Amino acid sequence: MKSDIKDLTEGSLWSGILFFSIPLILSNLLQILFNMSDIAVIGRFAGPAALGSVGSTTTLVMIFTGFLMGMGGGVNVLTARFFGQDHPEEVRSAVHTSFLISLAAGMLLLLLGEVFCKGILILLRTKEELLSGAVLYLRIYFLGMPALAVYNFGQAVFSAAGDTRKPLMFLLVSGIMNVLLNLFFVLALGMDVAGVAIASILAQYVSAACIMTALVRVCGPHAFRISALKADPDKVRSVLNIGFPAGLQNMIFSVANLFVQFGVNSFSAVMVAGNAAAQNADGLAYDVMAAFYTACGSFMGQNYGAGKRARVLGSYRVSLIYSFGAGALIGGVLILMGEHFLGIFTSDPEVVESGMYRLRIMGFSYAFSAFMDCTIAASRALGRGVVPTVIVLLGSCVFRVLWVMTVFAYFHTITSLYLLYICSWAITAAAELVYFRRGCVKLSLVS
Repeated sequence: MKSDIKDLTEGSLWSGILFFSIPLILSNLLQILFNMSDIAVIGRFAGPAALGSVGSTTTLVMIFTGFLMGMGGGVNVLTARFFGQDHPEEVRSAVHTSFLISLAAGMLLLLLGEVFCKGILILLRTKEELLSGAVLYLRIYFLGMPALAVYNFGQAVFSAAGDTRKPLMFLLVSGIMNVLLNLFFVLALGMDVAGVAIASILAQYVSAACIMTALVRVCGPHAFRISALKADPDKVRSVLNIGFPAGLQNMIFSVANLFVQFGVNSFSAVMVAGNAAAQNADGLAYDVMAAFYTACGSFMGQNYGAGKRARVLGSYRVSLIYSFGAGALIGGVLILMGEHFLGIFTSDPEVVESGMYRLRIMGFSYAFSAFMDCTIAASRALGRGVVPTVIVLLGSCVFRVLWVMTVFAYFHTITSLYLLYICSWAITAAAELVYFRRGCVKLSLVS
């Protein structure tokens, strides 16, 4: 293989997955920085109303960005498998087909976001005093969807090749730029909600430009060439077969969370602001754990393509242990130091107190989501994308909607609302584990 490609089919899985994941963890944390810096600057310098406006958009933003991240997962798995099989022409075709699919997805989401964002916010019963600011933020933020799609495509390709450092460097540059622009637009120009949205999309386009430049210059079959842009029908089907269900799954989670936001919006504006601040912890935990899910897909994909079946299951087990441990560690720290964490986003003691309701429950819950998400990543690495998505649809989306309509409607407490997360994770994880084991038996990975 070329020097720009790392072989994931040899060496210790424990050290390999860990060192593969560390740059991904840092990259994911920098992506979180985009939205966290928006909320931090707004909360500290523009007041609770602006904080609530931006915070009210979090779930809707996650619907769109989650879909693009899921599509990136499909690109990662397919490309990694061809790397493992040592088929450079297949790698080249997969990369260029995936770019066209990703760019088209970004443009489509931009259009949908601009047209429907206000109507969705109204359906969510967003507070009247927060609505205009939330709509303004979203209409600017959605202009960055094509850039986000291209960046996630590039990150997926580099991860499939075993290179997680380049995406980290690019996000470091754009993350710093985002924070500085936030401060400039809000403090110097007094633009509050519009300012942080503009800062975010400028940073997203910088990161997309950087990662595409690197793909042009890279040595290997995954190098990007304009002249090679062509949508291969077989690759389109393969990417969509894995990536579309993954993106749909992420959207399902976010759609289900819209019902949670609906429940939160039934409380006071202070509770809405506290929930918005505390939700940043969700991204912190999920995205750190997601690095190990990406590692799981990359390692399983290459080893499955290379026919190294023992390392396929070993990659899953090691990734599961790491992701569970990461969730437990982050959750414990947030429970102990939650007030300091919330203080990053607001100085209002009532908002901090409201945010702690969420952090205490979620801090105990994060680790258990690993059994669901890592198992889903493992099933997709084996080319099984549809059934895991159906299971998530039933276990998370449908279950959470029913919970909000029954348990929460009966008790109508913030605690009864937040407990739906761990309950839905437990049910979904059990079903995903059964399906994954049956798939392994069919592929003779286990007896």
